[in-house]
Amino acid sequence: MNSIWFFEDVSLFKILCPHKFKAYKKEHDFAAYKKSDYIYFEEDSSNKVYLIEKGKVKLGYYNEDGEEVVKAILSRGELFGEKAILGEIKRDEFAQSVDNSTSICPIGVETMHNLMRDNQTFSFRIYKFIGFKLQKLERRLKVLMYKDAKTRLIEFLDDLCTEYGYNCDETGDHVINHPYTQKDISSLIGTSRPTLNILLNELKEEKRIDFNRKQIRIYKKIA
Repeated sequence: MNSIWFFEDVSLFKILCPHKFKAYKKEHDFAAYKKSDYIYFEEDSSNKVYLIEKGKVKLGYYNEDGEEVVKAILSRGELFGEKAILGEIKRDEFAQSVDNSTSICPIGVETMHNLMRDNQTFSFRIYKFIGFKLQKLERRLKVLMYKDAKTRLIEFLDDLCTEYGYNCDETGDHVINHPYTQKDISSLIGTSRPTLNILLNELKEEKRIDFNRKQIRIYKKIA
């Protein structure tokens, strides 16, 4: 897997969850969330980081017009809220469950700092994760600033294919089963929903893709 959320094909959850460390296992619990439950809100205190055991979590914020802007949708094995480690006082985003059975491993900042101090491998992987995440953010900003909407969409589909796609044995097409709504995608690529619909239909008419609400198929001949 090429996703930046994984290192050397090992899930962050398998490495970082305090349940893996004997000294912390007894006093550590998982937290369960239903669909639409908030894990934290903007302006909440940044006193924990979170690992996803199962389910999906949406990160976002509300702009000056009160519209929701989606930054990412994360899934099993991924880490969020990590800016608390770097000294963030209050959240600048919200985190919300988008599954009916999301299970989260919350880690207090003090616990995280202790783990990082006592375990060099743990500390290295945390800083490596943060570095990769900053690289991904930088890449996304460059795409938003310098590329047109259609190119942004095509590159986003390529990223989706890496994270959620598989090859269809019968056709050789890339099939992507993803968690995003059209509103989410339009926000992530910096365009409007009407423009996204036009672009998706253009790609469909060009026989480059086919799509429905939760699945996108990238045809083999252009993959």
